[in-house]
This record gives sequence, C-alpha cells and structure tokens, in this order.
Amino acid sequence: QVQLVESGGGLVQAGGSLRLSCAASGRTFSSYAMGWFRRAPGKAREFVAAISWSGSSSYYADSVKGRFTISRDNAKNTVDLQMNSLKPEDTAVYSCAVDENIMRIGSLRSTYWGQGTQVTVSS
Repeated sequence: QVQLVESGGGLVQAGGSLRLSCAASGRTFSSYAMGWFRRAPGKAREFVAAISWSGSSSYYADSVKGRFTISRDNAKNTVDLQMNSLKPEDTAVYSCAVDENIMRIGSLRSTYWGQGTQVTVSS
C-alpha cells in the first residue's frame, strides 16, 4: 500500500524558512514525478511545485517562484520543499503528491497524495 508522510511543518515568522519533507513507501517511486500542493483555510487546493522523476526538471507556482525549491532523493524515496522568505499568505496545509505523469500533479489530479503538514507564518 502506498503511503506518503509529510514532516517539517510548524510556526515561523514572516521572512523565515522551513524545510518540508515527504517520505514515500509502498513501492519504488524513482520513475514517478513528485510534488507539493497546499490548501489554505477557506481556499481551494493550490499547486506549489513539482519535480520530474530524474530531478532534471522542476516547476513552480508563480506565487512561490524564487522563494521555494523542490528536490528529491530517489534512493530514499523522499521529496523536500525548502521554503524561504515565507509570507503570511503561505499559511496552509502542505501535502506531497506522486504520479507517473507530472502534468497530473500540476493539475491537482495526482494518483497518490499525503495527509499534509501544517505551515503557519505569522506577520
């Protein structure tokens, strides 16, 4: 059974940094794209970032471009999200996503996704 478990969330002041990590288990994901999406209170789910199976290509939402960096370790079946220069509007539950097709992650239709970790940015 596929399981995605996120960690690293917490409370941080505006301008601070956090690093999220997602551990995938249940199968080998080295040929799968991985990514992150978020859901803020009262808002729709939003794509954040995605990375190809090889790690050679990555994509970001305009709202986080230049501040967030996605990376992966295929040997460990993990995907990380380094978040810098955090803003109060980044407050949300962040969930990781995995799919054979990176476009499905970008369109929020990934096959697998985790329960999420809370990120709260205070002003």
